[in-house]
Amino acid sequence: MSFTLKEIAKKIEGSVEGDAQCQITGVSGIEEAQTGDLTFVANTKYASTVKTTKASAVIVPQDFPGFGKNIIRCANPSFAFVKAAGLFAEKTLPQLNGLHKTALIDTKAKCGKGVAVGPYAVIEAGVEIGADTVICSGCFIGHDTKIGSGCLIYPNVTIREKNLMGNRVIVHSGTVIGSDGFGFLTVDGVHKKIPQMGTVEIQDDVEIGANVTIDRARFAKTVIGKGTKIDNLVQIAHNVKIGEHCLIVSQVGISGSSTLEDHVTLAGQVGVAGHLTIGKNTIVASKSGIPSDVPPNSFVWGIPAKPHMQAKRVNASLQRLPEYVKTINLMKAQIKLLEEEVDRLKKAHG
Repeated sequence: MSFTLKEIAKKIEGSVEGDAQCQITGVSGIEEAQTGDLTFVANTKYASTVKTTKASAVIVPQDFPGFGKNIIRCANPSFAFVKAAGLFAEKTLPQLNGLHKTALIDTKAKCGKGVAVGPYAVIEAGVEIGADTVICSGCFIGHDTKIGSGCLIYPNVTIREKNLMGNRVIVHSGTVIGSDGFGFLTVDGVHKKIPQMGTVEIQDDVEIGANVTIDRARFAKTVIGKGTKIDNLVQIAHNVKIGEHCLIVSQVGISGSSTLEDHVTLAGQVGVAGHLTIGKNTIVASKSGIPSDVPPNSFVWGIPAKPHMQAKRVNASLQRLPEYVKTINLMKAQIKLLEEEVDRLKKAHG
């Protein structure tokens, strides 16, 4: 697969300088790029890398120097490179056509036009799959689940019964959607299971990484909002509500019945307690613990999480704790000497 630089520029809304007929066969980082590759630079402080790269062409900002290279000028080089990469990424998608003969598809399931189902997938009664959706090998789709159009479900994904998935959703391998919520009632020292009778709703344009678990609600539904992106190894508990266009990075755990409003970012290994709300546009830095509500437009960090600048000051103080201990011990020794001197003077003066 190859494109001319002119063809790529048209697709990414940029303007070419240099050889417009230059053939581009792939994309790469600027240091790793070789002949035939297209790369990008988004900041003038990396101008020197453009001089030394072996790439055949570089996407650059509008005001970037050319250095005699083949370039495409764009308003947003990072986003332009993403679009360019998409031209070559298509060849890496699963090559499935139609319904594989080993797939077990119940006669009461409905598959739309262009649906592809891979080997040994299991699709139960009442399932509805929208047009052009791809279900890869080894997947399980539980009864009465509805999946929209243009979705891509990678191998060995489990989507349990009665769940709802929108359009253009991507789910990576090993993920389980609709597992039981962790609900138990302790009676006389014995943990009695609380039935988890709700569902999971995944809205349009969500991408879910590998080995993610999203629990079904106890009665209503667990919701993942439109455009939200979830990294690998994330746990989302029952009745959680995640808003639109959130970013959930790997190893995050969100406890039951918590709400993330729109455009919330949780960095790696954040832990969220249950029954709380994180306001819209909030960023939670990595390894933070959220024990209570966070207002909108916050930037917090720490365990427990605090406003970011406050947390940095606290952390800086902790790094100096050994020095503080030495100072305190020295002061205690000096105070003791002063007290002894005071006692001596009192005795000397009767």
